[in-house]
Amino acid sequence: MNLDMNKLDLLLGTVVNELGAASNAALVIIGDKLGLFRALSQGAATSAELADKTGTHERYVREWLSAQAASGFVDYDAEARKFSMSPEQTAVFAAEDSPAFMVGGFSLMTAIFHDEPKLAEAFKSGKGMHWGDHCNCLFCGVERFFRPGYRTHLVAEWLPALDGVTAKLERGAIVADVGCGHGVSTLLMADAFPNSEFVGIDYHEGSIAHAREKANGRKNVRFEVARAQDFAGASYDLVTMFDSLHDMGDPVGAVAHIRDVLAENGTLMLIEPAAGDSLAENLNPVGRVYYAGSTHICVPTSLNQDVGLALGAQAGAKRIGEVVREGGFSHFRKAAATPFNMILEARL
Repeated sequence: MNLDMNKLDLLLGTVVNELGAASNAALVIIGDKLGLFRALSQGAATSAELADKTGTHERYVREWLSAQAASGFVDYDAEARKFSMSPEQTAVFAAEDSPAFMVGGFSLMTAIFHDEPKLAEAFKSGKGMHWGDHCNCLFCGVERFFRPGYRTHLVAEWLPALDGVTAKLERGAIVADVGCGHGVSTLLMADAFPNSEFVGIDYHEGSIAHAREKANGRKNVRFEVARAQDFAGASYDLVTMFDSLHDMGDPVGAVAHIRDVLAENGTLMLIEPAAGDSLAENLNPVGRVYYAGSTHICVPTSLNQDVGLALGAQAGAKRIGEVVREGGFSHFRKAAATPFNMILEARL
């Protein structure tokens, strides 16, 4: 074997960085769970001071802080021997209401590693994995991962980007949020538009039970267990699908059913992961996260259902448009975008 040592050194450097990132992911989860990030964000501290604030053991905290400093997740002042967090680090790791909060993505790691043996078997059998067969940590992790973006962009930017939708919602509209999971998107819309009626729909009973608890007596929202291909209702003014169409086994069937239950001048809004239309366009850090998540979650979920089209999280707007048109819609466009999302509009 003839090796180019320069190329080998570069690759090994990348791998060492990856091993550190993978190992530290568990420590980020611990730091979030024990309130270490939140406490440190309130002011510089030694390991002993942070341990005292959080009711933890100093020796563990000292090693944890060292790992976070080496990762660039916290700062270290060697002269003062104190650790601290910048506003940017705080926004990412400590401020749950920040649009940049990313700890939810780390929360998913527990489920991903827990489910690895099941996924390995699925690789060999070709069978899928039901959403409900994943570790319970997955469902809460998905909620925490997507919530900051939805809270920041949904009402302020995404809905206004659609043709005439915000005005309808302000007057009073009927909305179905399909594949709603824990109901974050449904509740955000229900709170913003009290004159409209919202129904959150998901086939996973556990998620709907959680969403019903979160609804907390709101009068303009309800949650139902149903499939995207045959949920009840008619004459919906708006149907939304947040990061869910690509997970469905039969996305064409889902879109066709939505076409049948949509009002004549109604709108279908799809929020999908940001992606180009080819693999080459998606070989970047965002695409890397989504391809990995798609392998762990999206493709197995789709393969477990009827048809099993398995679009994957990086299907791209062109492929999604083909699905939407095959489902019976004639108008399709990208209405808005963020570094992580495509906001797609379909009309009859």
